[in-house]
Amino acid sequence: MGYKVHYIKHIAGMLNLEGMDTKDVAEMICCPPDSSMGDFALPCFKLAKTMHKSPAAIAEEIASNFKCDHVVKGVAAVNGYVNFTIDREWLAHQVLNMVVSYGSCFGASDEGYGRTICIDYSSVNIAKPFHIGHLSSTVIGGALYRIYDFLGYKVVGINHLGDYGTQFGKLICAYKHWGVKEEVEKGGIHAVNDLYVRFNSEATEEMEAEAREYFRLIESGDKEANELFDWFKSMTLEYVDRIYARLHVRFDSYNGERFYSDKMQPVIDRLEEKGLLKESDGAKIVDLEEYGMSPCLILRSDGASLYATRDLAAALYRKNTYDFEKCLYVVAYQQNLHFQQIFKVLELMGYDWAKDMVHVAFGMVSMEDGSMSTRQGRVVWLEDVIDKCVEKAYDVINEKNPNLISKKWTAEQVGVGAVIFGALYNARIKDITFSYDKVLSFEGETSVYVQYTCARANSVLEKGDAHELYEKFAKKVKKTGKPVWLNPGDFPWVTADSLEPSEYELIKLLGDFSDVVKEAAEKYEPSCVARYAVELSQKFNKFYIDCKILSAPEKTTRMFRLTLTWSVHRVLKNAMYLLGIEVPDEM
Repeated sequence: MGYKVHYIKHIAGMLNLEGMDTKDVAEMICCPPDSSMGDFALPCFKLAKTMHKSPAAIAEEIASNFKCDHVVKGVAAVNGYVNFTIDREWLAHQVLNMVVSYGSCFGASDEGYGRTICIDYSSVNIAKPFHIGHLSSTVIGGALYRIYDFLGYKVVGINHLGDYGTQFGKLICAYKHWGVKEEVEKGGIHAVNDLYVRFNSEATEEMEAEAREYFRLIESGDKEANELFDWFKSMTLEYVDRIYARLHVRFDSYNGERFYSDKMQPVIDRLEEKGLLKESDGAKIVDLEEYGMSPCLILRSDGASLYATRDLAAALYRKNTYDFEKCLYVVAYQQNLHFQQIFKVLELMGYDWAKDMVHVAFGMVSMEDGSMSTRQGRVVWLEDVIDKCVEKAYDVINEKNPNLISKKWTAEQVGVGAVIFGALYNARIKDITFSYDKVLSFEGETSVYVQYTCARANSVLEKGDAHELYEKFAKKVKKTGKPVWLNPGDFPWVTADSLEPSEYELIKLLGDFSDVVKEAAEKYEPSCVARYAVELSQKFNKFYIDCKILSAPEKTTRMFRLTLTWSVHRVLKNAMYLLGIEVPDEM
């Protein structure tokens, strides 16, 4: 539980307002825009009607009857508000104690214990390279995987491969006509894609018919056709696994469309039993007109299945296999109608767990120069974007710190981090225009800024010989599996003099981290964590300028500020881990 929630509940429990329970009171308490006014405030305007008094009079009455304790240090009535000031040194001890004790687990919880979350994301197409449009689904899904895992859930990451359809018959046909095995092996997935592109531009009617026959052979289990398909699939997975490794993304299942080809009949049978399947121009549909949607097409007039059929089968398989609490689909907003139809059909089929299906929609990604038109041949491959970011990062690092020993590895961390952060910083539903200069800027709202802040904090800690002091607690945690709760006497700095404003702002923000992680999970928004990391970096850099750390006049003050620096460094690393971004020790 974050400090805000904890203290709001504490204050609400100390207030005895007629006709209101503690939860109602807690919902009224807010944080003043200026912390000099207090740490929390209770606006009394809504109480005027029921208490038949002016807000100012109510505030005065509440303040005069409130008894301060070890948490709440002061209370005052100001213009219809009751402002509460908490004991700041006590908060400092509580927050920093928890960060030092929990370390890399600070912000984590076991709230998800015994519950499963399925996340369908990335969903690459066999025989096609990754383009920049796959970025958002991949990194949003990867971040949500880590966030839910951090909260104690069992997470199942699913890569629903695009491995079914007539395009594979076309690919085999193209390979048979123009492919040379040695050249394809050498060129990899891009050579395979070139064959497919050539087919679409040069294929004759005879070749189109031949392609349909090859797809039929794949479905019927023909050995040669399936060996070729499996070869294309293995090349694809080998290629995408390299990119996934760089983006720090993992999956637990690669069951794609083809996996569900023999699992669709129970879906069709259930639809028939429920009287939901209707015929329309020879096709089989579920009529959703009364729900404001177009029909959900289940079977084409030739009896072939469609995306909806396979997605319904996949949903049933996942529920039966994983018994998920929620099943998330991280797919672009263009598929809004598709998922609305799927979820509604599942509901009409009588599955009450249809309410647990969630479409985590996101906006589109384009390059700054507009180069994203597949039809015009201006596709931007994701691997090329990553490589270019790493190259540019290397040039910047080489210029700023030419003596850095690990320039290449640091450039990889910075470049890859810039790509990921660029897709995660804004609310996921917003369209993104990717700019190399913007994502690699050392100033502003970028991963580079956060990484540079971590490097700055790390430099302070190394000069202050502080790492060893705090890492010993981390070792105890790792050894025992439990946090090491420190007593007030363990660190003399807990009785330091009054906090500087920039110190207090940092402590409050550190205390918010667990609530930020929970908010990210509840809203399916990794941007909550990304924005938090930037804000924490900004506040640390202000503290770094405002307060002497290594040259602090008092030893207790120096220890306090080193501990605050270590805590910021630790929490920033935790936040960046959740986003899938590594933090270099120096830059």
